[in-house]
Amino acid sequence: MSDEKKGGQEPLSGVDRAAILLMSLGEQEASTVLKHMGAREVQKIGNSMASLSGVSRDQVNQVLDAFITSVEEKTSLGVGSDDYVRRVMQEALGDKASNMIDRILLGRDSKGLESLKWMDARSVADMIRQEHPQIIAIVLSYLDSDQAAEILSLLPERARPDVVMRIATLDGIPPSALSELDDVIQRQSTGSENVKSSSVGGVRTAAEILNLVDGLTEQGVLDAVRKSNEGLSQRIQDEMFVFENLADIDDRGIQTILREVQTDLLVVALKGADQTVKDKLMKNMSRRAAEMLNEDLEAKGPVRLAEVEAAQKEILGAVRNLADQGQIELGGKGDEYV
Repeated sequence: MSDEKKGGQEPLSGVDRAAILLMSLGEQEASTVLKHMGAREVQKIGNSMASLSGVSRDQVNQVLDAFITSVEEKTSLGVGSDDYVRRVMQEALGDKASNMIDRILLGRDSKGLESLKWMDARSVADMIRQEHPQIIAIVLSYLDSDQAAEILSLLPERARPDVVMRIATLDGIPPSALSELDDVIQRQSTGSENVKSSSVGGVRTAAEILNLVDGLTEQGVLDAVRKSNEGLSQRIQDEMFVFENLADIDDRGIQTILREVQTDLLVVALKGADQTVKDKLMKNMSRRAAEMLNEDLEAKGPVRLAEVEAAQKEILGAVRNLADQGQIELGGKGDEYV
């Protein structure tokens, strides 16, 4: 947080200004805006919302300027911030909000390994890049898959396959060892929650992380793992759920997914999808909705492969969340994904 937020002279950061604006708009309007942001952006703004206190009128004027009248009527800055964040996140993200709310509100007081869950991915990568690959594997296994994937992408390319192999073959560690690692991280981050579980790692964890990295990184890691251990590579791939696997989900599950995914995101993702997936999705839309989607696809110009992959990854993240909540079953992968 900048010093100005605490009463100093440094300017507010962009994230802080966005948080002040959203908290001034009101819950409904703020949640509408948040729906159009990515998960990481929502988390950063949510962290700032949760930590705002004692915001002066001058600071509000700097952010809103011409909208001061509206701010005076609606501002709730520093009043019930935690409740505000919970309500806005719940409205914006629905069932997906729970983990993020915990990250934001509980993360502020976390230390050690737990503190890494709400740190910037690049900061975590810088902290652990010089550690032994086994330590890196344990840390990434402990984090949420989306964050671990981003950190993995920031590690040296030569280190990624070794780390993923170690994650895939990790079968838990003694609580004492995890506690010792927790102490090390606490000292490095100067910022521990008690370690609650030593059940980290495994093939599925490796697969979930690779599901969320970019396509080039994913293929490079899998190729390197295959050269070293073909059986392990195949087991990881067997656990991975890719965009084409949407065709294996039953109709009810597809309908649930469609309610969670924005049309604009779906259009980009389908630019790189095979016809089987397109047919599966359109079959579960109304005729008019399917026609509109087809029109959008035809009108959409060329899209960079990286954008298509990013859109598909985001949709797959939503799909896995629905599966974890028991709202859908991922077909073609076995009961362990239910």
